Amino acid sequence: MKIEQPAIDIRMGRIGRTVLSATLALSLAACGGGGGSSNTATGGGGSQSTAQCAISNQIAFADDVLDEWYLFPNLLDNTVNANNFTTVQDFLNARVAPARAQSRDKGFTFATSIAEENALISSGSSAGFGIRLSYDTANDRVFLLETFESAPGFAAGMDRGTELLAIGTDAGNLQSIASLMATGGPQAVIDALGPSNAGVARVIRFAQVDGTIIEANVTKTDFSLDPISDRYGALIIDDGGKNVGYLNLRTFIISDAADQLRDAFQLFNANGVTELIIDFRYNGGGLVSVSEVFGDLLGQGRVGQLWSRTILRDSKSSENSNEFFENEANALQATKIAFITTGNSASASELVINSMLPYLNADSVALVGANTSGKPVGQFGFDFDACDLRIRAVTFQTVNADEQGDYFTGLAGTVPNTCRATDDISNALGDADEASVSTALDFLAGRSCTAISGKTDDTLAQRERELQAMRPEQPSAAQFEIPGLF
Repeated sequence: MKIEQPAIDIRMGRIGRTVLSATLALSLAACGGGGGSSNTATGGGGSQSTAQCAISNQIAFADDVLDEWYLFPNLLDNTVNANNFTTVQDFLNARVAPARAQSRDKGFTFATSIAEENALISSGSSAGFGIRLSYDTANDRVFLLETFESAPGFAAGMDRGTELLAIGTDAGNLQSIASLMATGGPQAVIDALGPSNAGVARVIRFAQVDGTIIEANVTKTDFSLDPISDRYGALIIDDGGKNVGYLNLRTFIISDAADQLRDAFQLFNANGVTELIIDFRYNGGGLVSVSEVFGDLLGQGRVGQLWSRTILRDSKSSENSNEFFENEANALQATKIAFITTGNSASASELVINSMLPYLNADSVALVGANTSGKPVGQFGFDFDACDLRIRAVTFQTVNADEQGDYFTGLAGTVPNTCRATDDISNALGDADEASVSTALDFLAGRSCTAISGKTDDTLAQRERELQAMRPEQPSAAQFEIPGLF
């Protein structure tokens, strides 16, 4: 994507031509790139580094970031006393509480590890079982939404639709999921699974979709997250003799997703695809740069036209930028697109949908499944290198070529057509018989469907009926970006 003026490298923790104000520059650290810069604090030795990383100093750094860069300065609580907090995240939560109360910042401002996030972005590196978990609070049950093929969960026999039955550190102390959920809810299950560290082992009893019960000793390992599955990430679905392209993008956070998207669109072009199903149902967002490549691949014939605008707070308006469609060798111009979404679809996935709306006829685009999360804002990363601390603060909003971008309650009220569908975990992703895919095919074929309401009250009730992605109280860098990952 071409940018109208030099601007901040969105989401990569780097401030391009801008330096922080004197307040931040004189603080413990300025904000540099992923690998640091000349004005980024670099920890000294022993006691100096320990003193520098005192929690009060880390909180002071976070406070300065919010004061200078936060997108909604009038929605910061300026009465918060930093001395009352022992963690950076608790301090951030308190400072942005007014924005959260207005659904402007639903956990989008957070503290994370520079090293962990950089490893995730560069190679998809994570540690765990490599499974996405969801829970059904009405029945105290836990199911897998998805597994990552290179991870130990998949090797043990877990896959989409698997139900967890019991967890223990050994076969002699297994605790049933029902008892864990009854006594402590989803967090009790998360605690039983142990920390997200390589080498952590658990005995897990689970039931596969066909009813087969397996009890396995599974050890968490370091593995690479593949943004587009080799099994079902990019498929050609034969719908009555018509080739429909199916694309499931798990996350935008891994930089390699851009090249994998190019490969998927090469497949679609080779098969004469003009209609697409784009499955964002578990996509929590990630790199805006990857979303721009996605837009380019959908932009045949639109090179040079406006894709999106990035807007910062008034005091940083010099950093506002326009992004335009660029040429991509495998770009296509789809005649119809069905976007599959759930309440877990957020950020960059919503940006792609919203940015495409001005270029699609009202009868050629639909939202299928459930309403999206509602995150038309994004974060820059501010690094305190000495302490491996990155503050991801909400700093910008994106709007499309029609200046639309206020979908804080989700996109169901914005997209011209919506079709309600369940997330059918009994069938594989990409399967034409899976409920959301089947409904998407119905829309593409011109068949009728039941609409998703964009009203806030209905949206909340609807989400309560969905399987909810599990999230720990203190998520890792990967868990912030990839809903339900363990």
